[in-house]
Amino acid sequence: MQTSGAFEERRTSEGRLIGLRVMFVACFLALGVAFWLVQVAQNEKYAERATNNFLRRISLQAPRGVVFDREGRVLVENRPSFTIALVREDAKDLDGTLERVAAITGADVERMREVIERRRREPQFRPLPIVEHATLAQAAAIAARQLELPGVLVQQVPTRKYPEGLAAHLFGYVGEIRESQLQTEEFAAIEAGAIIGQAGLEKVYNAHLMGTDGNRYVIINSVGRELDELLAEQPIDGERLQLTVDVDLQRALEDGFTAAGFGGAAAFLDPQTGEVLAMTSLPAYDPNLFASGLDSQTLAALLNDPRKPFINRLIQGTYSPGSTFKIVMAIAGLEEGVITPETRFFCPGYGTFYGRPFRCHRAGGHGWMDVRHAIEQSCNVFFYNVGDRLSIDTIHAYSARLGLTGRTGIDLPGEVGSLVPSTAWKQATFKQPWYPGETISVAIGQGAVSVTPLSMATMMATVANGGTLHTPHLARAFDAGDRQGWQPIVAPAPRSSFSIEPANLQAVRDGLWMAVNAAGTGGRARIPGRDVSGKTGTAQVIGLQNRAAASAAGLETRDNGWFVFFAPRDNPQIAGVVFGEHAEAGSAAAPIARHVLETFFAKRDGLPLPTLETTPGVPSPGVSTPEDLPLP
Repeated sequence: MQTSGAFEERRTSEGRLIGLRVMFVACFLALGVAFWLVQVAQNEKYAERATNNFLRRISLQAPRGVVFDREGRVLVENRPSFTIALVREDAKDLDGTLERVAAITGADVERMREVIERRRREPQFRPLPIVEHATLAQAAAIAARQLELPGVLVQQVPTRKYPEGLAAHLFGYVGEIRESQLQTEEFAAIEAGAIIGQAGLEKVYNAHLMGTDGNRYVIINSVGRELDELLAEQPIDGERLQLTVDVDLQRALEDGFTAAGFGGAAAFLDPQTGEVLAMTSLPAYDPNLFASGLDSQTLAALLNDPRKPFINRLIQGTYSPGSTFKIVMAIAGLEEGVITPETRFFCPGYGTFYGRPFRCHRAGGHGWMDVRHAIEQSCNVFFYNVGDRLSIDTIHAYSARLGLTGRTGIDLPGEVGSLVPSTAWKQATFKQPWYPGETISVAIGQGAVSVTPLSMATMMATVANGGTLHTPHLARAFDAGDRQGWQPIVAPAPRSSFSIEPANLQAVRDGLWMAVNAAGTGGRARIPGRDVSGKTGTAQVIGLQNRAAASAAGLETRDNGWFVFFAPRDNPQIAGVVFGEHAEAGSAAAPIARHVLETFFAKRDGLPLPTLETTPGVPSPGVSTPEDLPLP
């Protein structure tokens, strides 16, 4: 009995030992496989993770270059801002971390999730900004709970600061680089999440303004807490940019539009160089909204705004020029010899051409008119006769010489071209010939003529300087901070040049002076002793026969108003355009130009700058004295 029991006990013990041996072998095999997977199969993955858990690179965003006006006054600068960022690799519970950040800061958790989803392809160890432009209180609250929030960082970054309500379409705005932009050659070396210029000068000169980001290399522990800094590569600021713009003129221009109560566009140029002294497009947007973080609701409101604040009307809106086009007709007629400064036509209040009556805006007519008085009083009949003696291709050719065809070439993005028709254009567009009767409408700036306000400014600058078509430009000099100082930017070469016969040029200048200083419609731009010369124009938005239906549909039917000008008459130093969208008449735009011109001459002569209170006659909405009536 004992022998049998001992045998059974020994057999049981051996079975247990075998089981233990098998278990140990299995465990060692499992460990071996696991070590192989970690050290061989997934070596690169875990080596990178181990390295990044020890040494981390934190990008230091470079401040963008500061922008100055022509006199060295700061226009656009940078301000410090806090960003709350997340390192996904260190956040064990991503959703829980986001919810805690939202609870502490009051930020929108769904917006944070959108950021992470949009940038999910980026490396796990790269900090992603989940709350941009955080307040000091939000940043302090996160910093105080750092141990509770592994992977959550507070970073200080530079943010763009623009002057409020001033030249939005000139400066443009900055924003995070888009996925589509990352695929282009221009931004091939830029990382996702970078802030770049998205509109205006910020976009055109982004390569100069952007600067070079720096880096901090720090040692962190297993919970992401920073232990030590190994190396810091300081960011390099973007290049400083000086503009041709004068901030005093710019402010006077914006104030003038505000007082007038309508939107539109304007540009003031140096006629000898093409430098832009001031420009605007209204309605506009606030670039600071983009710099400080624009939420989707506000962006949607801007995009759906029926006033279209994102459109730069100065270079992206095309409009009928109305009677301001008579300046082109006068120069073309004089230079081609179909009229002389003494040629007179009789205006009975209408003219009959090709069997159709074409009206003048003065029902009783102007009587006998020469070119000076026809410009002064904007006589339609005089210019109908000039148009009847010129071919449409000749009118197109002079329009091109004066800058009214194609783009001006200004250093802003998105410019569209101006159009003055020709026989080739009509054939290519409509497969139809040009009819002489159509030229009569073109002669007073109607029909197929469609121009940008900036092209009208270049036209006036070209008339002012005697025939040289300059390219308007905004950038004047760069300073890269390399001790070389400001480096002037070479101005663009003139697009074309032709010499206007002095007698012809003087006749046109006299007519423009009379339009402001005698019996013309530009009297609201008159400045005693400054010899302001200009021309108003009123252009229909919708024909009379369609206005009732358009008004019923909720469309704006008030006419657009133009005022083009230069000063002084015989030695022009400034030229430009003021375009009033739905201002009802060109005379409503003239006082805006007057306020800016008074500011210009006050600065030149060292006098106190005028205010709107010292510039009487700035119009209120609805005040108009139209000089043009539509064709029948």
